[in-house]
Amino acid sequence: MVIYRARVFDTPDNPFTGGRLRSAADVALVVDDGLITSRTDFDSARAAHPEAQVVDLRDGVLIPGLIDTHVHLPQVRAIGHLGRPLLDWLDQCALPEEAKLGDPAYAKAVAGEFLTGLISAGTTSAMVFGSHFAGAMDTFFAAASASGLRITSGLVTSDRNLPDALLTDVERSTEESQALIDRWHGKGRLRYAVTPRFSFSAGPELLAAGGRLVEENPGVWVTSHLNENVDEISGVAQIHPDARDYLDTYDRAGLVGRRTVLAHNVHPQDRELARMAEAGSVAAHCPTSNSALASGFFPLRRHVEAGVRVALGSDVGAGTGFNLLKEGVQSYFMQQLDPAGGVALTSAHLLHLATSAGAEALELDEVGVLGEGKRFDAVLIRPAEGQPLDVGIRHAADDGDALAKIFAMGTPGDIADVWVDGVSLHT
Repeated sequence: MVIYRARVFDTPDNPFTGGRLRSAADVALVVDDGLITSRTDFDSARAAHPEAQVVDLRDGVLIPGLIDTHVHLPQVRAIGHLGRPLLDWLDQCALPEEAKLGDPAYAKAVAGEFLTGLISAGTTSAMVFGSHFAGAMDTFFAAASASGLRITSGLVTSDRNLPDALLTDVERSTEESQALIDRWHGKGRLRYAVTPRFSFSAGPELLAAGGRLVEENPGVWVTSHLNENVDEISGVAQIHPDARDYLDTYDRAGLVGRRTVLAHNVHPQDRELARMAEAGSVAAHCPTSNSALASGFFPLRRHVEAGVRVALGSDVGAGTGFNLLKEGVQSYFMQQLDPAGGVALTSAHLLHLATSAGAEALELDEVGVLGEGKRFDAVLIRPAEGQPLDVGIRHAADDGDALAKIFAMGTPGDIADVWVDGVSLHT
């Protein structure tokens, strides 16, 4: 048993529906085998557990583990290619890199780099957009299992508009996906997601095959892309002429439900938002990617008013890194500038989007806040003494201001430790 004594920030109540930042300068979290059994004051915790180890973290700020709802495994080496719209970026930057994961040694190296990137950024749970190669996915799931992270991922499927090496067909995709589900879904902290790349590269028959996998394997997830770029949307309409809109291409295939996470949704129609809200599907908001590819302003207000759940995604590698703190502040910037009228975000909104919203989106009820009955997935923010973030936190007007400074200035270099289930992953 361990008592973590810390300055703690979290968001147990949704700020978009009136919740506020929960913060305290000196909290005792009693953790037994990874489970937070008590959140109280230090004297009470010590009296109740006199033999427990005490870990004093009050020289930093403890927040829940960060949760990334959209990040691409094969693109860790493709981060930073700027100045191209989506389809050009895919053709020239992402897809040539993704084709290399057909080499087992390359796939193993990328898996290690990817997981290191997540951990160093304080990400403890992620919806990971996988590889087009079943062997690379086996390699990744094995590495993810060893890492201790909470990972949901799956084989990416496409049957058109991509390089030949990345294409599959209904029979092969079904066989390979089912084998991966049987091997990895529900094993430890791993779950499987049916993952058509997007309806621009997956025809109706391939999408329907994914829907059958969902029907035949209760509990698996679905992830893909939606309404990211106007040219992409136009292309999808040509490939799926019978669909009412982009979302409907997935819905017709049985891929829209409460365990569906769709990245971007920068250009939604009202009908799509209403259907997502009805189904309980999630929009993974990827702010730096939307900026880097000039995809547009994410209509957060329309999502919130329609009742669509939203959480943050880094979208590595169109996104500019694994750092969800940076994604949070970029979301703030873009909402401030949105000509259609953005949401005035506070630091509590940003923490919610990066933690508790992601936990709800991925149905990880055991994490997302640091309270009794939750698992101890946590991140310690402790910048070096005298660095601007350290100065900012020490001189902040209040806790909300200190949290704003963490989002405005925080980098992986300011993360001193990361825990999943009470086990430190930081080396």
